[in-house]
Amino acid sequence: MANNTADHPPGNSVAEGNHDGDFGMAVTDLRDLMELRSGEAVTLIQDTYGDVQGICRRLKTSPIEGLSGNPVDLEKRHTSFGKNFIPPKKAKSFLALVWEALQDVTLIILEIAAIISLGLSFYHPPGGDNEACGQVAGGVEDEGESQAGWIEGAAILFSVIIVVLVTAFNDWSKEKQFRGLQSRIEQEQKFTVIRKGQVIQIPVAELVVGDIAQIKYGDLLPADGILIQGNDLKIDESSLTGESDQVRKSLEKDPMLLSGTHVMEGSGRMVVSAVGLNSQTGIIFTLLGASEHDEVKKVKKSKKQGPPENRNKAKTQDGIALEIQPLKSEEAAESEEKEEKEEVKPVKKVNVTKKEKSVLQGKLTKLAVQIGKAGLIMSALTVIILILFFVINTFAIQGRTWLAECTPIYIQYFVKFFIIGVTVLVVAVPEGLPLAVTISLAYSVKKMMKDNNLVRHLDACETMGNATAICSDKTGTLTMNRMTVVQAYIGDTHYRTVPEPDAIKPETLETLVNSISINSAYTTKILPPEKEGGLPRHVGNKTECALLGLVLQLKRDYQPIREEIPEENLYKVYTFNSSRKSMSTVLKNADGGYRMYSKGASEIVLRKCSRILDPQGQPRNFKPKDRDEMVRKVIEPMACEGLRTICVAFRDFPAEAGEPNWEVENDILNDLTCIAVVGIEDPVRHEVPEAIAKCQRAGITVRMVTGDNINTARAIATKCGILLPGEDFLCMEGKEFNQLIRNDQGEVEQERLDKVWPKLRVLARSSPTDKHTLVKGIIDSTVLETRQVVAVTGDGTNDGPALKKADVGFAMGIAGTDVAKEASDIILTDDNFTSIVKAVMWGRNVYDSISKFLQFQLTVNVVAVIVAFTGACITQDSPLKAVQMLWVNLIMDTLASLALATEPPTESLLLRKPYGRNKPLISRTMMKNILGHAVYQLVIIFTLLFAGEKIFDIDCGRYTPLHSPPSEHYTIVFNVFVMMQLFNEINARKIHGERNVFEGIYKNPIFCSVVLGTFVLQIVIVQFGGKPFSCTALTIDQWLWCVFIGVGELLWGQLISAIPTHHLKFLKEAGHGTTKEEMHAEELTEGDDEIDHAEMELRRGQILWFRGLNRIQTQIKVVNAFRSSLRLESPESRNSIHSFMAHPEFVPLSEEEARNPPIEESGDEIESLPSASSGATGGGEPPSALPPRSQEPSI
Repeated sequence: MANNTADHPPGNSVAEGNHDGDFGMAVTDLRDLMELRSGEAVTLIQDTYGDVQGICRRLKTSPIEGLSGNPVDLEKRHTSFGKNFIPPKKAKSFLALVWEALQDVTLIILEIAAIISLGLSFYHPPGGDNEACGQVAGGVEDEGESQAGWIEGAAILFSVIIVVLVTAFNDWSKEKQFRGLQSRIEQEQKFTVIRKGQVIQIPVAELVVGDIAQIKYGDLLPADGILIQGNDLKIDESSLTGESDQVRKSLEKDPMLLSGTHVMEGSGRMVVSAVGLNSQTGIIFTLLGASEHDEVKKVKKSKKQGPPENRNKAKTQDGIALEIQPLKSEEAAESEEKEEKEEVKPVKKVNVTKKEKSVLQGKLTKLAVQIGKAGLIMSALTVIILILFFVINTFAIQGRTWLAECTPIYIQYFVKFFIIGVTVLVVAVPEGLPLAVTISLAYSVKKMMKDNNLVRHLDACETMGNATAICSDKTGTLTMNRMTVVQAYIGDTHYRTVPEPDAIKPETLETLVNSISINSAYTTKILPPEKEGGLPRHVGNKTECALLGLVLQLKRDYQPIREEIPEENLYKVYTFNSSRKSMSTVLKNADGGYRMYSKGASEIVLRKCSRILDPQGQPRNFKPKDRDEMVRKVIEPMACEGLRTICVAFRDFPAEAGEPNWEVENDILNDLTCIAVVGIEDPVRHEVPEAIAKCQRAGITVRMVTGDNINTARAIATKCGILLPGEDFLCMEGKEFNQLIRNDQGEVEQERLDKVWPKLRVLARSSPTDKHTLVKGIIDSTVLETRQVVAVTGDGTNDGPALKKADVGFAMGIAGTDVAKEASDIILTDDNFTSIVKAVMWGRNVYDSISKFLQFQLTVNVVAVIVAFTGACITQDSPLKAVQMLWVNLIMDTLASLALATEPPTESLLLRKPYGRNKPLISRTMMKNILGHAVYQLVIIFTLLFAGEKIFDIDCGRYTPLHSPPSEHYTIVFNVFVMMQLFNEINARKIHGERNVFEGIYKNPIFCSVVLGTFVLQIVIVQFGGKPFSCTALTIDQWLWCVFIGVGELLWGQLISAIPTHHLKFLKEAGHGTTKEEMHAEELTEGDDEIDHAEMELRRGQILWFRGLNRIQTQIKVVNAFRSSLRLESPESRNSIHSFMAHPEFVPLSEEEARNPPIEESGDEIESLPSASSGATGGGEPPSALPPRSQEPSI
């Protein structure tokens, strides 16, 4: 089969790009053409345009030189064919967010209470001041005050408005921030095109119809195109068609390339034929972006109809299920979810393996449910006791009768009690929790950008803090990925340094230089350094750059050879992939014969060599025993020095033997003649050994998973400190690993894997399947106390499954392919291992920040609830008024979450072991702090409440009638309460029992400004708040006493930290993660409609702040500009790297699921089972290595 190229008519040059007049094809023609596939498309192109060249001519572009890049021409193309940009869904307006914040049930209850209170305060019934109604009116001293009953209602409404605005503003700024992040990811996305004959990279959004784009392995196509020339090109179109088999693309059979699909193998050039909304992805997007109302129906319909939007989980290579996600934001998610619940009920869902909820989320959800229940009970009790006390006191003890004219007054009392009850609830529920989580994560994400971590999924940042294992690639992550040839074996001589050109026979040198120059991607180049005296720039594949560097060291140049034999003249190319581990290029000779150049991993290519060039440059026989000797004397010594060994070989096919069958690779890649074996050095990054030592100190195991030779891997692992001398660790090759972990049927057995992984440190010559198996095995293992949290780094397309399966997937920002980035959670913009360590630090910091906030928040909650409850029961009035409580709630929650959630991380975070999944959020030490400080505060408050008037020599504020003016007494109680919280906020900065709570306080300006700001506001409220805040101005002495009592908190804190925690066995921890039993139970119920356990509890308890809790989940997620509408998809819709691409979702399929019987379909709802097929990217694995294939229900 000839290499696919089109003939280039002479004179078709750049100049044509500047033609005036319209193009020879309209958008509609191109659209019609792109909707055809394979044979039909080829026929249409031949009938209408002659060939692809004809299309290029009509689009006024040259297949070789590309467009001119002339701005006028580009603008004309924009107007004729559109821009390569799909407008994102409109962001929610501020008003919409305000409306959402108003939906909070607690706030609604407060609003109702406030409105009733307002209404009643204006209603003065006749006989309202009747003595018979009991003690109602204000004191004689101020008649006007009794008219001011409306103030409390108004003040509550005002506070509600503030809370709503703050929440809405937070949501709005968060959405803005993430849209910014999203657009940053999009801007970083570049694509290679040819303009004016130069190969350049331009942002995806600047692609225009008529551009000639170069495509290669690992690319995600950003626009539709028609193939001009391709080498062994295979595309994964499952994101559009749902068919997982890779599609071969060639000029004769199927030249149509669609946006949103992935290049799985090979390379080529295409002419861009549709961009933006006119591309296949754009068309689907337009269909999906139809009116909100039609949306659900449309998706349901599309399920019946099949393609483009079909939501089938496709069967794919490596047992990965891929699915297209309709690009849609969260907008109508809620209303749709309700519709969904009604409509989708009968369908038994196929449960796709999902990443569990992040550790922190799980713990917070549980904790929040517990607190909510407690708060609800307390508030209900408060209301009941207040009403009972009032009724008994008024009607039983005072013996009054219920008079009709007194009804409004009694109702006012009941409303007051109701407001107090709601207030208790408001204070009990940690409203600030979702906020603290969001602020902490958003702050960390922003700062992590500076540490070269581009976080794509918010919760990944926090999960990273719990990581117990990191499976890292070698090349580029642990090493510099700046490869150079340092040793060579040519003509029976092992050169320890690169030889001089005259030391090698000219014939051998000629063959070697030709082989390297031609048999490498033409996009790989070595460019002059950017700065004087810098190193030359390596562009493209780094191993090929090293070989080209060897050509330059041998005083030769590869460019003239490439110009003499352009890419179009290559007869056939076998591109590199993970199963071949080699690359070969075939040229047709003038005499009709063929010559093939090959290069690849030395032990693999040498096995296929039957001859070797001798010192004279003549081929002589190369027997297996010669090969073994060469491995022993040349390859192993090189590998033991940490060098990668590459073998360069060639083969001639004589003309008389006729054209061989190029499809039978095993016959072609055989009988080779070895030219040379070179040793390539990739030095370890200087900072890596220290970073790995930090990880080991922090209780994180680092494993190296590489495709390299085992000796090379072992040498590098020792240099990095992954392998330490004298320790009993395993280093093995993928083959041996598979033999150990698979049973006779070739299935992976967890028990076998559990014997291997705890000691495994280096896995060499591993295929992507091995990497995925290892990651899955470690995650599923129950050998250790806690479930392992695994982070994985990857750069290749084939790393997708492992990245997706891992708890946190890191993709390489520089060397990584689009597919890898798509599957990842965090992108390392500098490809450096030390950035992973920074991510661990930030992750742990998030966890600690939340714990600090919880410690502070819960102390406030415990004290406020107990004070409000007991105060109300004893004095019929909460010492802390509704408005004051709201102030405490708002300021303490919002501002404290801001202050405590923005503490910068310190190195000391890396000196402790990971918390693990089951470690409670609130440790014993924290519980000791919470209860200890609560005791201090309660003692002070109750002393002031019941003896304050004597201490300060002021009027007593207890048992005041309705609408009486604020008393100094209660103002002091309120002020002292706030002062104690302020100083306790400083205590809350430390959660592990450290003594110095001021350490590093200046490094956090936000904290300092929040504490000072709160203090200033408190002064304003107390001195000038008056009636709305139920405050009266205090004297300077009273203020000093309040502050003094507050400072007592710090001293008390020292006392508490002196008590050893281990003596306090009676203290319970709270906020545990999921236990093994629960995880087990979850696995059993996975087939049912998935309902979060917390949600089930919520439904049982009908807890009021249901919405607040929901918000934790939504706030933790990236405010996803394109979020899928269906609940049926895997739980986290992944953000796409360029928002307009629909992407495959790699969902590793567990063996158990593959064995499940097909699920019954009801009605038109069909969810097909993801089934595993041994696809081409599965590496050289036997089919038995994959889960058994299940039948896919036919649609």
